[in-house]
Amino acid sequence: MGCGLSKPKSSRSCNEAKMTTAGAGEDYVEDFVCDENDIAENQMKAVELDGGKVLLVKQKGKLTAIGNKCTHFGALLSTGALGDGRVRCPWHGACFNTETGDIEDFPGLDSLPCFQVTVDQGKIKVRAKRSELQAGKRQRTMAARQLEDDRTFVVIGGGPSGAVCAESLRQEGFAGRLVLINKEPCLPYDRIVVSKALNFELDKKLLRNENFYSEHDIETMIGVEATDLNTQNQELTLSNGYKIKYDKVYIATGSKARKLSIEGSDLKNVCVLRTFEDAKAVNAQLGEDKDVVVLGTSFIGLEAAAYCVGKAKKITIVGRGTVPLKESFGDQIGHRVMELFQEKGVEFVMNSGIKRFIGNANGELEAVEILDGSILKVDVCVMGTGATLYTSFLEGSGVKINKNGSLDTNLYLETNIRGIYAGGDVANAPVFCNNNELSAIGHYGLAQYHGKIAALNMLGKTKELRTVPYFWTMLFGKGFRYTGYGTPHETIIEGDLSQLSFVAFYLDANGKVIAMASCGRDPVVSQFAEFLSQGKTLHKSDLSPDPFAWTK
Repeated sequence: MGCGLSKPKSSRSCNEAKMTTAGAGEDYVEDFVCDENDIAENQMKAVELDGGKVLLVKQKGKLTAIGNKCTHFGALLSTGALGDGRVRCPWHGACFNTETGDIEDFPGLDSLPCFQVTVDQGKIKVRAKRSELQAGKRQRTMAARQLEDDRTFVVIGGGPSGAVCAESLRQEGFAGRLVLINKEPCLPYDRIVVSKALNFELDKKLLRNENFYSEHDIETMIGVEATDLNTQNQELTLSNGYKIKYDKVYIATGSKARKLSIEGSDLKNVCVLRTFEDAKAVNAQLGEDKDVVVLGTSFIGLEAAAYCVGKAKKITIVGRGTVPLKESFGDQIGHRVMELFQEKGVEFVMNSGIKRFIGNANGELEAVEILDGSILKVDVCVMGTGATLYTSFLEGSGVKINKNGSLDTNLYLETNIRGIYAGGDVANAPVFCNNNELSAIGHYGLAQYHGKIAALNMLGKTKELRTVPYFWTMLFGKGFRYTGYGTPHETIIEGDLSQLSFVAFYLDANGKVIAMASCGRDPVVSQFAEFLSQGKTLHKSDLSPDPFAWTK
């Protein structure tokens, strides 16, 4: 059953229309939810139906109804941003089509249920499948494997991008052989939690379980990696010696956490954070008598340090710059983030780095020497110092590899070799809100979006990228969000930075707002993401006298 406005068969009172019907083995609920005049043009409204919540949307004179909670983390979409035919989550930027409920941008996997809407004597009536109303989400229909379809598509990489690509291929009708290769010894999981919740249970964070892949004939090869791609013979070689003849390939191999070449970096307690095993190893070494040093002030480093608060005796962050997150948020916000950590007892050694790691006779880390010669006692060190891309297996394949290991793609995520696509961390792909200039961006939601777009284009359903980067972090219960792209020339902060209730506007040299960040001011970043996705432009002159006039 589709969702949208249809003509009622008869006029009935509100009380008479409240009923549950059975049809084709399904249980439905139907009721009047509000007056027609309660929702204006280009407006969203959350209404109750049989104890559940439905999101009504009116655009271009048409009423539609979908689920009201984002399928990612359950944010109320009625508090999000309404775009052109879609609604964007206020927390993490996922987008859902307001007519079909289908997920169009990420993070997340599932789509929203959509419900039938009618207007009867000035009242809006919604009819919903009870199971979908209660679940608040749905999986799209997947194509069945057909033996007569002799095509083979291979997805290399079991991260968020590869997982979405494989699933989307089946959703979009691919009935050939589909192989998903993951170098980690497990099914794809939610990698976001690796640095945010080091004690997570892997089984509970799998994106899909084993039954899902089996049911939809997606072959999963885990603990195996690609070692050679022969684009002439269209053959992929794996680390276990297995060879696969392919028709099309999606490369989403991601990146490996970088360990700096510092004396002693091979000591047992010097760790990185990229995988479940990494998180498990760090978490096992924490304790109320332990001293922790985090090298690097990236999101991963800060999230790991925040997790360690209350689980270790002392936490010290060592960073190169003057404040953390300066490259992303600028000096002022970086300084306030630093204060937030200091309020929790975390110490900083900035404008510095680690000169060497000092170990004991058992090969275990016991101290670090920083650049000024000072010695810090330490039981475990976490390096949050960047990553290198997993693309070396492509050497000699004919696929163009940039110096940093990234792969250039066009607007359809196809590389310089026809039939070879790339996405996620490894893709140096067009960024729509930055004049489609190429850039490699390691964001979780963007990686999933790449997987979706690549799947469509692999199937010949031509779809251009319209990338608007969106990322977030949660630090001590405070959500920081950012959307846009580019190096700012000027930053304007509106609100109260001390109270972590602010919006930051990032401007280029011409006064164009190229990015926006916020804390405690949802859904403004999601609103700006939608603004950018529609090709609109905001300038410094538009911020006065009302910096948020563009949202109205």
